[in-house]
Amino acid sequence: MENPRLTFVTPTILAGDRSLTSLVAHELAHSWSGNLVTNATWNDFWLNEGFTVYFERRIMERLYGSSYADMLQVLGHTGLLHTVEELGATSKDTHLHLNLAGRDPDEGLNEIAYEKGNYLLLTLEKLVGREKLDSFIKEYFARFSFRSMDTVSFVAYLRREMLDKEPGLEEQLQLDAWINGPGIPAVAPPVSSERFAAVEAALQKWQQGAPAATLPTVEWSSHEWVHFLQGLPKSLSAERLTELDAAFGFTQSGNAEILAAWFPLALAAGYTPADEATENFLTHVGRRKFLVPIYKALLALPGGRERAQRIYARARANYHSVATSTFDTMVGQTA
Repeated sequence: MENPRLTFVTPTILAGDRSLTSLVAHELAHSWSGNLVTNATWNDFWLNEGFTVYFERRIMERLYGSSYADMLQVLGHTGLLHTVEELGATSKDTHLHLNLAGRDPDEGLNEIAYEKGNYLLLTLEKLVGREKLDSFIKEYFARFSFRSMDTVSFVAYLRREMLDKEPGLEEQLQLDAWINGPGIPAVAPPVSSERFAAVEAALQKWQQGAPAATLPTVEWSSHEWVHFLQGLPKSLSAERLTELDAAFGFTQSGNAEILAAWFPLALAAGYTPADEATENFLTHVGRRKFLVPIYKALLALPGGRERAQRIYARARANYHSVATSTFDTMVGQTA
């Protein structure tokens, strides 16, 4: 959780290789988008998180180059697609400007605010250029510093200071489709990554019979490993996972992002050598982002609910109340 000049971060970012520093950049960026200018209501949450994800990616680009930032954009886009699919392509909960009246604000804490918000700013950058967008953003934070901002007021400011000054720009941007429309607007620019293309080529080689140990993985970042794992078929056999684990040591990884992608695959395949590490992860890590897909994988197994409940009974006392509110419903509690 971010505070001006004092940020509390999850220990899951300590992977040992500095591969998850994007979260540090994200929380530091909140000193501007979130602390200096704050969303007025939970309906406007994207004004915090969409801007912050955009800044995070810009920081990562400056530190590690555009190819690194491209990977983050693709991973974010994939997460956004999954969220839209889960909520429904026409759901109003995929609008940037939400209506959470009478509802738990947690229902708006998903990839829509983070990634669709970022995608709007990325689209605007492609249309007007980075220099012009940077100038607008700097003025925005100077103008509204130490104040709250709602979506209607932000849209009015954006129109007045930028869109109305360039005929046809708002039509090109399709602003209302972003703010008050479902899903991802058609004008959103495509995202791609050359490094991920190389990962996909390696994955294809393995699926065609190349030994896992021969794949060119030496310089892969954690993001490339996650992309590799996400690209694997969901119905792999335990034998195939044994080969991957022997070559790459996924079960013993110190990287939470990799583990959270690996454990659901292991559960689905009945790869029992990962069982102990899976339970250890569920009882020592509290981030919903990581836990939800693992519990879902458990619940999909025959007898999985009872197993998930046994693990959750041991883990629950150490979870944050935000997490327990999710898993009390998802997993249920043993009597």
